[in-house]
Amino acid sequence: MIVGIDIGGSTTDAVLLTDGEIVVVTIETGDPFAAAAGALGKLLSTVGGRLGDIESVAVSGGGARCLEDHLFDVPVVKVPEIEAIGVGGSTLAATSSALVVSLGTGTALVSVQDHVIEHVGGTGVGGGTLLGLARHLLGVTRLDTLEEMAAVGDLTRIDLTVGDIAGGPVGIVPATATASNFGKVRADPRPEDKALALVNLVAEVTFTLSITAARARHHKDIVLTGKLTRVRSLRERLEALRPHRRENVIIPPYAEYATAIGAARAASSHRPR
Repeated sequence: MIVGIDIGGSTTDAVLLTDGEIVVVTIETGDPFAAAAGALGKLLSTVGGRLGDIESVAVSGGGARCLEDHLFDVPVVKVPEIEAIGVGGSTLAATSSALVVSLGTGTALVSVQDHVIEHVGGTGVGGGTLLGLARHLLGVTRLDTLEEMAAVGDLTRIDLTVGDIAGGPVGIVPATATASNFGKVRADPRPEDKALALVNLVAEVTFTLSITAARARHHKDIVLTGKLTRVRSLRERLEALRPHRRENVIIPPYAEYATAIGAARAASSHRPR
């Protein structure tokens, strides 16, 4: 069995790959060693396994650099985060050519072309942005709470659309497209409206950047991964944007665990036979 652990800025994800099955757990990130040890222990408890069953622990993410060469006497394999993102996203989507987008604390864009993996850019707009602004504007500290609020929000109270300015579509841009995020705020809107507008801002920024990068690298497939893919209101906003684009946008199963899965897959493929 091979364990993959992604030690991120806000959470640590761990996966166990065995006999074609994937077991996943998530814990809050603190000290990198404690986070990795806790994730490993939680995995073993979930499957009823022992340390001796683990061949190696593949680690990636920002906290991976803090670990030693062994974790409880199990060899640690450090996998560069960009490689883990590319391998994880392309493997889950079953494609050898795609732009893999990791929607984590920030957003990373990784090109995969016939197993050649390259970091092509990213943005600081991501889950950290969403939670930071939600905490500041709404006093909300959890994504699930923000999601519940956004589900009953109304974007027309906050975002300025192309139709608001031009009275209709402009060229290929539909009237419903956002002309200015938060551009219509005149009086204090409802908290639910703010919640949806925050989700929409992050969705539109990351989606537009992903489309631009995919076209620059001639990718037809865009694979979305990371924790934000499980936020229903964000997925709904992405779905609303899809009809106006020619790219194929994929959110594969286990998308939120793609980096940890990619670390384990990469370590598995590099081990001696």
